[in-house]
Amino acid sequence: MLYDITMKIGYLYEVPASGARHMVRVLPLTLGPCQRLIAGTISFAPQPEERSDFVDFFKNPAVAVSFRRPHDKMEIRLQARVQVENLPPQADFSPTVAKLGSEISDCWSVDADAPHHFLNDSPRLGPAPEIAAWAKNIVKPEMSIREAATALCKRIYQEFKYLPGATKVDTPAKEAFRLKKGVCQDFAHVMIVALRSLGVPAGYVSGFLRTIPPPGKERLEGADAMHAWVRVWCGRATGWMEWDPTNDIMAGSDHIRVGFGRDYADVAPVIGVLKSYGSHSTTQAVDVIPVKT
Repeated sequence: MLYDITMKIGYLYEVPASGARHMVRVLPLTLGPCQRLIAGTISFAPQPEERSDFVDFFKNPAVAVSFRRPHDKMEIRLQARVQVENLPPQADFSPTVAKLGSEISDCWSVDADAPHHFLNDSPRLGPAPEIAAWAKNIVKPEMSIREAATALCKRIYQEFKYLPGATKVDTPAKEAFRLKKGVCQDFAHVMIVALRSLGVPAGYVSGFLRTIPPPGKERLEGADAMHAWVRVWCGRATGWMEWDPTNDIMAGSDHIRVGFGRDYADVAPVIGVLKSYGSHSTTQAVDVIPVKT
């Protein structure tokens, strides 16, 4: 599938900011045969006084900007064309949950994709005994890693309600678990904590998801949004695979990857600081449009 993606993030400040620094991670990745960024740009209004484009530890493209002049609003705009392919299905060669530990121990790499980075606590995700107990009741030691991830993905889809506004961007995973409601970020965090409690390396994926309107209805411009799902290390033979617990599916050609990390903190679309006071408002609109070839 070939997609044209447009994203606008707008900020309006009650009192002009006299200075600001931001880091932005919204540019889609190039990932071998499954995803290729053909072209992409990130622009800002007003123009920042300083800009630095770089790649972070987890190999995500990022942009750091600084504003020194007063400004009462800011807009970030992404335009990109991306090609995403569905890889052919493969047999389940992942080890059992009981045997995965020995494969992790045999992995001596500490590069960005090494499973060791995704096994323990991370900035947003700490111990959650209630999630661990829930996961232990679902996953048995003799299950393969793929079977375990699929089972947890399905249970989150069945037991949790997608309800925007029920949680906030900083709601802990254990709180979302107690509520049994939230958004894609919450469901991804719960699944990651559950897998890590079983000794399975799991990480967070930030990206875009093409949405398909109901039959007979026109697609609404700006209706798409950034999405989140989970990547799971399925042993040496298989490597990383991805599950989307919000929709109870494996990530496919409708999923466009922007960033990989341990949790949301590593791949937040925009983080930064302002020199200002008062309130501000934020708007976001995303269009993911298939390109006819």
